[in-house]
Amino acid sequence: MNLPNALTILRIFFVPLLVAVLVEEDVTVQVAGRVITNDWLALAIFLVAAATDLLDGYLARRWRQETTIGTLLDPIADKMLISAALISLVQVQVLPGWMAILIVGREFAVSGLRSIAAAEGYTIRASDLGKTKTASQVVAISCLLLSLRHPALHTPGLVLMWGVAFFSVVSAISYFGKFWRKVDEGVKKRRRRELLRLERKRQRELRRAQSGSGPESLGEAGFGGSGSTTWKPPDVS
Repeated sequence: MNLPNALTILRIFFVPLLVAVLVEEDVTVQVAGRVITNDWLALAIFLVAAATDLLDGYLARRWRQETTIGTLLDPIADKMLISAALISLVQVQVLPGWMAILIVGREFAVSGLRSIAAAEGYTIRASDLGKTKTASQVVAISCLLLSLRHPALHTPGLVLMWGVAFFSVVSAISYFGKFWRKVDEGVKKRRRRELLRLERKRQRELRRAQSGSGPESLGEAGFGGSGSTTWKPPDVS
C-alpha cells in the first residue's frame, strides 16, 4: 500500500472519530496543561481529514502512484466525511435538516451518475463548480463547528451553507447535463452501428439469394433442361 492510499484510508477512519467527538459534548482533551473542548477537537479532526483529501491526490499525481483502489476509495472517503459532518451538525441543532439532506443527496446522486457513466465506458471529470462546492463545504462546516463555542459565527456559517447548497444544485445540473450528452451520444452511436450491421447482413443475404438463384434461372431459360417445358400446338377443331 502506498502513501496516497494510506491517507485515503486514514480519512475514512477519521469519520467515526469526528462523529463521536462532535456529538458527545463532554469530550475534552488536555494538551500541555490546556483543555481542548469537543468543538475545537472536532474542528481539528475535520481540517486534518480535509487536508488528507488534498494531499493524497497531489502525492498520487506527483509520484505517479494512481491506483484503482485509490480512485475508488477517494470519492467514497470524501462523501463519508462531508456526510458525517453535516449529519452531526444537524444532531447538535446547528444546521437545518433539509439542507443536509439536499447536500448529501446530491453527493450520492452524482456518485451514481459517475458509476453508470463508468459502466458505459465514459468518465465524468470534476468540474470547476464541483471543486468550488468542495472548497466552500470545508469553509462552511468549519465555520459552523466554531459557532458551537462562538454563537456569533452561526449566521455567517448558515450564509456559507446557503452558498454550498447553491453550488451543489448548480454543479449537479452540470453533471446531469454531461451525463445526458454522453449517454445520448453513446445510444446514437450504438444505434448507427446496429443499423449498419443489419444493412450489411441484409446485403449479404441478398447477394447469397441472387447467387443461389442464378443456375435455376439458366435452367428454366434453356432447352431440354430439367426445368424446361414442352411446347404443344394448340388444338384446332
